[in-house]
Parts: sequence; C-alpha cells; structure tokens
Amino acid sequence: MINHVWGLLHHPDREWREISVEHETIGHLYLHHVLWMAAIPVICSYIGTTQFGWTFGGETTYIVSWGDGLILGMAFYVLILMAVGGVGGLIHWLARRVPNRPQYGECVIFAGYTATPLFLSGIFALYPVFWLCLLAMIGGIIYTGYLLYRGTPNFLGISNKRGFILSGVTLGAGVLILEFMLAVVVLLWSMGSEHSVVWQFFQS
Repeated sequence: MINHVWGLLHHPDREWREISVEHETIGHLYLHHVLWMAAIPVICSYIGTTQFGWTFGGETTYIVSWGDGLILGMAFYVLILMAVGGVGGLIHWLARRVPNRPQYGECVIFAGYTATPLFLSGIFALYPVFWLCLLAMIGGIIYTGYLLYRGTPNFLGISNKRGFILSGVTLGAGVLILEFMLAVVVLLWSMGSEHSVVWQFFQS
C-alpha cells in the first residue's frame, strides 16, 4: 500500500504501469489501500472536531462530543467507501464505447488509487478550520485530476486527447459527488455540535 501511495505522488506514470500488471481484486484494493487511506480524513476529522472544534475562521468554535463524533465518523467512513465504488461505476459507464472496455472491478481499482491525494488532504482536518480544509481539498482535487489525466489513457488504452476529455468528465462528476458528500458531512457535523451544545445547556 505505502509503495503505491509514494509512487503515485512521486512517479505516477511508472506506478500506474505497476498497478495495471498486478490485476488485483476489489477486495484486495479495499483491504490494502482504501480502508486504510479512507480512515485518514475520518480519524483526523474525529480528533479535530472533538478536541479543537471546527470553525469558519471566526471566534465561534463548534465542538462535537466523543459519542456524536464516533457516530458521525462512522457515517463519514461509509460515505467515502461508497463514493469510491460510485466513481468506479461512473468510469465504467463512461468507457462503455471504448474498445476492450475494462471491467467494473478494474474501474473501481482505478478510482480507489486515483483518490489517494484526496485521502491524504484529510490530514488537515486535524485542525478543522473551514478555509484551511477547503484549500487542502482543492489541492487534493488538482492532483487527483493530474493522476486521472496521466492514468486514463494507459488504463483505457485510448489516445491522450480522448483520455484528457474522459478524465475531465470523470473529475467533474467526481467533484460533484465530493461536494454532495461534503454537504452531508458538514450537515452531520453541525448537527453533532448543536446536539452537544444543547446537551451541555440542559446539564448546566
């Protein structure tokens, strides 16, 4: 797992070739990569929101209780795991007219490794200032787009021009999925913080 993470960040072209010859299964991908990498934003968000509290940059801080944070973190984790499969299904659908169309499992594997920069950007949730996390997410999206651009032609066996178009569509749709996830997560975290505030009010 660690070798692929470093390789995708340092020399993505060579790493994509190595990943393509491994012919791993979806189960192997999740067990050795996605389950671990997806835990980064979840754990960091849990620590950040329960210990420091999240803020939009002002003086107001919203702290989530340990219990609420655990429930919300589990929901966040499930959403991420589902999103990887969803983006994989999107890639498979977009490649429906490509000769030698890759199987659904291969598309999920491609999506799982492509999301690596987004997983790593979750480290910034340790100190959950909204604008800082937003900038980190934008950086993760940009590098994810780069991985898509470099990996799509080789993965689908198509020209760079067509790969650029397909990777752009995939990234755009993936960003929409990400925005939906973020909206749900922000709603869940805010509900958790409000619940903690109300609970503390009745306890006082």
